[in-house]
Amino acid sequence: MRRRILLASLLASACLGSAPALAQSQQDFALVNRTGYQINELYVSASANNRWGRDILGDEVMPSGTRRNITFGRNQRDCSFDIRIIYSDGERAEIREVDLCRVSVVTLTWNGGTRYRVD
Repeated sequence: MRRRILLASLLASACLGSAPALAQSQQDFALVNRTGYQINELYVSASANNRWGRDILGDEVMPSGTRRNITFGRNQRDCSFDIRIIYSDGERAEIREVDLCRVSVVTLTWNGGTRYRVD
């Protein structure tokens, strides 16, 4: 039985310019789902935190091919974040220590492997 264990590739583009960062929290980012699978739950937590907190999607889902803006409060100081994705079939993926102070777009893709990459 073939299992989706982890997102195979994580592509991130660097933040461009400082003007947008002044209008929003430094850690705000856009998440793009290009996995070919629907995401039912999404958690983003500071890497130093031991708890995932609430599901960002709530009652919504994130079909493949969609984009969602993830925003933080202005008082957020952490830069290193972990991302947990739960797919419609219950499979889970976790991406650790993404530097959201340097990344503005996180694109999730699937290549059948168990590794991911931050560009």
